[in-house]
Amino acid sequence: MQVLYEQYKKLLFKLAYQLLGSVSDAEDVVHDVFIKLYDVSPEKLSEPKAYLCKMVTNRCRDIQKSARNRREQYFGEWLPEPLYHVEENSIESVEREDQLAYGMLVLLEKLTPTERVVFVLREALSFEYHEIADLVEKSEANCRKLFSRSKAKMGINSEEEIHSEANVHEIAHNFILALKNGNLNQVISMLDQNVVLVADGGGKATAAVNPIVSRDFVTRFLNGILRKATLAEGMSQVEIRQINRQPAFVIRSKEGVHTVGMIHVVNHLIHNIYIIRNPDKLKHIGI
Repeated sequence: MQVLYEQYKKLLFKLAYQLLGSVSDAEDVVHDVFIKLYDVSPEKLSEPKAYLCKMVTNRCRDIQKSARNRREQYFGEWLPEPLYHVEENSIESVEREDQLAYGMLVLLEKLTPTERVVFVLREALSFEYHEIADLVEKSEANCRKLFSRSKAKMGINSEEEIHSEANVHEIAHNFILALKNGNLNQVISMLDQNVVLVADGGGKATAAVNPIVSRDFVTRFLNGILRKATLAEGMSQVEIRQINRQPAFVIRSKEGVHTVGMIHVVNHLIHNIYIIRNPDKLKHIGI
């Protein structure tokens, strides 16, 4: 059992995290699956990767049902938990090339549970369609349709490359530096005309309840956040960190991290900015 755990724990965590958007829930799913594995007969584990992924997928579907009810009652906008790449031997240490960018995790919320499973298995984990078909108990042709439908729901054209652009990191890094330095003209020039900022405080931290739209309003909002962080007693300078395979800005007080900002770039412009302030979603940011 220990051998299986060491071999597959990271893969299973990647799958669970990207299906649920929650670090805590993903950790619980992996632990629950390996506990239940003690009751599984050895003959069922002839192909352990497929069997374990199916166990994780089924457990995530159960959690998704209750999660949707909770999110309907959630105060303000709901965003996935950011994931910081901590020490290599921990379960949250996810290889970047196997993890969807944060903006993609947000878009996954538009999908049904089955569509989300198909998309994550195919796009993030590079499963073949016949493997996905076995996991979701559908035909390969149906799985291809589900993947295509998922891209349409997420606003991804068939010809469009899903992976991050080569210069996304540079754009995001320069944008955060411009914010830190108060270069508002540069900030505005890097934003799409219809840029949208979404903030998640969960009713536990101050945050915009509704999305903020347009260059001017988004710039004013961000400038206000950074100005307060700079002036407030005990507040550190804004830091740039790699979170969810992309540059992010982090603001901390002497008590710890209280704000994480994620950026989504499309066609060389910033289309979306996500601000996470709910303390429950920042406890895994071990910076």
